[in-house]
Amino acid sequence: MINVKLYKEVDGKPIKNRFIEKKIECLINNEINLSDPTGEFSIKVASGDVIDNKSFGFWEWTSGVGLYGLMKYYKLTRKPETLDTIKNWYDQRFKEEPVGKNINTMVQMLTLANLYEETGDKSYLPHLESWADWLYNTLPRTEQGAFQHVTYGDLNPNEMWIDTLMMSALPLAKLGKILHKEEYIQEAKKQFLLHIKYLQDPVTGLFYHGWTFNDRNHFGGAFWGRGNCWATIAIPELLTLLDLPKDDAFRQYLITTLKYQIDALAKYQDESGMWHTLVDDPTSYLEGSATAGFTYGILMALHKHLINGKKYREVAMKGLKALLDNIDDEGGLAHTSAGTPMGETQDFYKQIKTSNMPYGQSMAAMALTEYLSEFY
Repeated sequence: MINVKLYKEVDGKPIKNRFIEKKIECLINNEINLSDPTGEFSIKVASGDVIDNKSFGFWEWTSGVGLYGLMKYYKLTRKPETLDTIKNWYDQRFKEEPVGKNINTMVQMLTLANLYEETGDKSYLPHLESWADWLYNTLPRTEQGAFQHVTYGDLNPNEMWIDTLMMSALPLAKLGKILHKEEYIQEAKKQFLLHIKYLQDPVTGLFYHGWTFNDRNHFGGAFWGRGNCWATIAIPELLTLLDLPKDDAFRQYLITTLKYQIDALAKYQDESGMWHTLVDDPTSYLEGSATAGFTYGILMALHKHLINGKKYREVAMKGLKALLDNIDDEGGLAHTSAGTPMGETQDFYKQIKTSNMPYGQSMAAMALTEYLSEFY
């Protein structure tokens, strides 16, 4: 456990746990009421379907990450109203037309697996089993067996995206645990190794957004902020879930990977405590969801003793202060970039609009919840 007496301040002032709880609850209240009545942030895909990236009630990765933030807060505080919000979300969605299975819609299974553990409700099992079976047996693979980043209306053939670690590989590992399927766990581990192999830059330690086996390149060569934070989040999450021996080679490799990335993040952190939407490009705008994801992942890595050192703590606390500075009175996290497809140029990422988004609210709540755990 981190020494709270040394590190429980932000900007030189003590932060009490109730203050943090109020901030988290404000973020959650904003998140669960988000919608997109004008369709400004909706995307029409080739199939003709319209993907609502902003509304919390729509089954897409955006709400899926949002639900996971709620589950994190519930597991720490055990507040029944938070659990009820999660249960009600799934109850409503299961009454609707089933959604298509893809890499991004898979992330809902991560929270549903946790919900099953918490409630013991066996009605969730058929959903967990069918989604896990689809991912393991049916999802198309790229060359060398990586998960192909299939999304609504687009198969993205032979493409790997860093998002996949959070959206599908981590959920598969969790499903392997609760369904007692060792093959799922091994597949998830393989996917982490493949994505690190092709997406982590050996020069900087940062992660590219994607890789295509078709053209043998990294598309626009972007070190996209939120994409990078999926790795910062997913690696500590996976290692905590698997609870491997300290000398396990897979564990050691992922820790080395994570530390290399965090060292780079420390280098590129803005003086405000935030990170840019292109991590290494100070001319790109400062971005809220990446800042939240990095702060959460670094704090979790510290708490789980995957990394150690005052310098990492200082990076995380600068990020935490930046988040607090950018949460408005209504619980909106400022400077959160909207849903971001693969960019063929780096300028593409600079043009993505910003708005309150479910994942931005949730990732900020996750970072604050991870900090709040020091007071429990």
